[in-house]
Amino acid sequence: MTIRILIAEDQAMVRGALAALLETESDLSVVAQAQNGAQALDLAISQKPDVLLSDIEMPEMTGLEVAAEIQRRRLPVRVAILTTFARAGYLRRALDAGVSGYLLKDAPATTLANAIRRIHAGGRVIDPELAAEAWTEQDPLTDRERQVLRYASEGATGADIALRLSLSEGTVRNYLSEAISKLGASNRTDAARIARQKGWL
Repeated sequence: MTIRILIAEDQAMVRGALAALLETESDLSVVAQAQNGAQALDLAISQKPDVLLSDIEMPEMTGLEVAAEIQRRRLPVRVAILTTFARAGYLRRALDAGVSGYLLKDAPATTLANAIRRIHAGGRVIDPELAAEAWTEQDPLTDRERQVLRYASEGATGADIALRLSLSEGTVRNYLSEAISKLGASNRTDAARIARQKGWL
């Protein structure tokens, strides 16, 4: 039986290398590749892969947002996050989004192929040290605060963010000020830096 895989990764070279690597395994087949989160979700719906192997940081939607949306829509796709971020905050959010695997990009190729097989069989594959660390520090941000802070860290103005999220500028300011206060930061840039360091952004 062949395991059908969708790869979501915004760096073309990494995406191509992953596909080539997985295609060397006789029981694995890469059926589609996405360069951003929105495309990954569309392909998950249209191609119905068994496993989505996704990066976290991607344009349009993050890998975690895609995983959460797959879970919300009850799509029969198991999600494995493949990332460079060995941060407990990211793992905790990934688990909340229903992912079945959290793998680091520096893992050996055989580890990745075996992890995909285990995930497809209904198992869960997560770095044990990272898993233990994930429950030590709580993420204080709400989803909306995180969204607003992410846009702000990308240079968007209050008016831009308000337009994108269909909020008033005052509400955007409130979310930013809440996030800054919760993180003990001096301003929005500092708040974004702290949140990103912890894996909360």
